[in-house]
Amino acid sequence: MNRIFRRCLIGILSGAVSSIALTATLHYGVWSLILGVGIGAAYSAALRPTRRAYADNLMAGGSLGVPLWGLISVISVPLLSGQMPEWSAEQMRQHFPALVGWVVYGASLGIINQALQDGAEHFFGPEPAPTVSAVSVSKRIVILGGGFAGMRTAECLEEKLRTDFSISLALINETNALLFTPMLAEVAGSSLEPSHISTPLRSALRRTEFIRGIVAEVDLEKRLVILRSDAGADGAPARREVPYDHLVFALGSISNYLGMTNIEKFAFNFKSLLDAIRIRNHVIEMFERADLESDAALRSSLLTFVVAGGGFAGVELAGALNDFAHGILADYPKLHPHELNIVLVHSRDRVLPELSESLARYAQEKMQMRGVSFRLNTRIVDAHPGMVLLSEGQIHTETLVWTAGTAPSPLLKSLRLEKDKRGALLVDSTLAVPGRPGLWAIGDCAAVIDATTGHPCPPTAQFALREAEVLASNILAQLEGRPARGFHFDSLGALCVVGHQTACAELRVPFVRDKFLRFSGLFAWLLWRGIYLAKLPGLERKIRVLVDWTIELFFPRDIVQTIDLK
Repeated sequence: MNRIFRRCLIGILSGAVSSIALTATLHYGVWSLILGVGIGAAYSAALRPTRRAYADNLMAGGSLGVPLWGLISVISVPLLSGQMPEWSAEQMRQHFPALVGWVVYGASLGIINQALQDGAEHFFGPEPAPTVSAVSVSKRIVILGGGFAGMRTAECLEEKLRTDFSISLALINETNALLFTPMLAEVAGSSLEPSHISTPLRSALRRTEFIRGIVAEVDLEKRLVILRSDAGADGAPARREVPYDHLVFALGSISNYLGMTNIEKFAFNFKSLLDAIRIRNHVIEMFERADLESDAALRSSLLTFVVAGGGFAGVELAGALNDFAHGILADYPKLHPHELNIVLVHSRDRVLPELSESLARYAQEKMQMRGVSFRLNTRIVDAHPGMVLLSEGQIHTETLVWTAGTAPSPLLKSLRLEKDKRGALLVDSTLAVPGRPGLWAIGDCAAVIDATTGHPCPPTAQFALREAEVLASNILAQLEGRPARGFHFDSLGALCVVGHQTACAELRVPFVRDKFLRFSGLFAWLLWRGIYLAKLPGLERKIRVLVDWTIELFFPRDIVQTIDLK
């Protein structure tokens, strides 16, 4: 029996039985059964069966019920009825029976699904596992970088090579997890738990060898990737060489401080999970110090937070920090809202240059209404402890976060390969490095030109994912002697959260070039959350993020510092 069909059938049966709880509490009629069956099928299909894991399935199913209640009963049903969702105490009391129904449904779904999985294994045997025969490896494909581009390349190659084990796959990355960067600002704003937006690469990739390490150099002549690791038993630096036949550069980018060493020294970076955790804890530290400070000028400096850069990262971070700062004021009764100052500094005349002017103006107006101030047509030229120097004036602050520029991985500087003015590797339309057979580059570290339009491709996640899919096909085409295809992709649009339950969305109309639909407000915010939740890898991560978002609707932000800043 096909494993997906088998899982879906089990999910339909368990969802139908579990729907009794929904029918008794939701009063949606036949829709309760349809919802229960559909969710059950999706739940079962997404999980790999584990024998007798009743406790795990009980907890996972019960946890799933909470965000489903929030998404369906609290938000979707009122919207479909022409009403706005409300979070008042009276409304929550009315929704409480539905919460009980959803939690009971989820817990029942987990238990019944596990029982049916165990029963199916008893009567029909375990799911067929792919057999791996002992074959010699003829080709080695090595991927440098575990971001969106690198992981997607590995996933596509795994899918295409699922029956061919003569080609080995390896992925090298400094950390052992993929960071879902679109949700990074929500970690800094204490909306999401840090680990919930990171996906372990070892778990996500089934037949790819994962190697955690730092690439020290690439020997292009000997076709070796040389890793730098901790010192060995004798105290000498350990060295590992990884041979390759095809090498994919998907190294991403780093912050570009434009040669300003003081800013690099005093500003917070905003590229990694640790950066977001540090920013969140630093904001809490500033509140703690301000609560003890009697000098008004010093308190103002402590409660002023400067974000450099008006692109997506800067705007989303400024909005998240503004929500976080105002949200935790209740825990600091000595501090007042008028003492808070979130400042976004941008060198152009408007923020969000990636969006239309009308949406950018809407975003700025909404953020200003909520307390964010803007310094446009202004550059940060230097920074000192307690002060940021601008091209026009200065700001007294203890907090500067830099999102104003990026540069390709510094490893590329050591390679004798052609690069553009940013330092990104030049590739042809098939994503191959010209004149270097077996070398490929995608994502932020590559200068990719669209094969159809001839225009440069932006270094965004949606382009990196599509580049990875084309690259995987082209590597196999080259191995099999087939012609490679050029890369072409039309942007699907852009989404940006600008603060509490508010976002901007610009989505391309299918099959119509240069025609976009534009949304803003609550609907765009729900759209942002729905789209990025769907893109978040792994059902477990999706459930955890949904639970975090649901808790955020009813409880204040957490102000526990998770690292010691001293």
